[in-house]
Amino acid sequence: MFRLGLKLLLGLFVLGALLVTYEYLNLPDVGKLKSANPRTTALMQIRDQQQLRKGLKPLRRQLWVPYGSFGDAIKKAVILGEDAGFFSHQGVDLFELKEAVKEDLERGRFKRGASTITMQLARNLYLSPEKSLLRKMREIMIAFEMERVLSKRRIMEIYLNVAEWGPGLYGAEAAAQHYFSKPALSLTPGEAATLAALLPSPLGSKDRD
Repeated sequence: MFRLGLKLLLGLFVLGALLVTYEYLNLPDVGKLKSANPRTTALMQIRDQQQLRKGLKPLRRQLWVPYGSFGDAIKKAVILGEDAGFFSHQGVDLFELKEAVKEDLERGRFKRGASTITMQLARNLYLSPEKSLLRKMREIMIAFEMERVLSKRRIMEIYLNVAEWGPGLYGAEAAAQHYFSKPALSLTPGEAATLAALLPSPLGSKDRD
């Protein structure tokens, strides 16, 4: 029985290693993001399909602006609300991830995602919102690759331009114009905090990963 269990464990380890290798070899080319802004994201396409299934015309409101056109207020509010350790980790907050795994095991379901800003961006750009171990693994691997290839400034710039802030509303600039009729550069700390508070549940969901 001991030998059988050992063989089974070894087999699972080999399968896991093969899966990780396969996923790594099939990572999206995030290097393109160094100089090219993404025209669309996986999340935008998913939202479009959801609208089409309802017989509605997909709506996208997005105003892409460079990093310097986001005021300090919105940058600080988003980091404080979504990922306080953004500038100190390498894409994954290991402490938060450990706590999330512990909490999810206790609850018996995927509830707490511990996603950093980089992980959220990886999911937003390339993955689906489904909650699974495989998707989380892909999210982590893409986040590590982003941190290796892109600067923190570039990661934040893309995130602030593609994050979902409401139905068909993408990016802090479009959100600032929609909710406060002003550019993101002019947001007050209070207005920025209000926008940051929308990020966890831009569509009103109470169960975001």
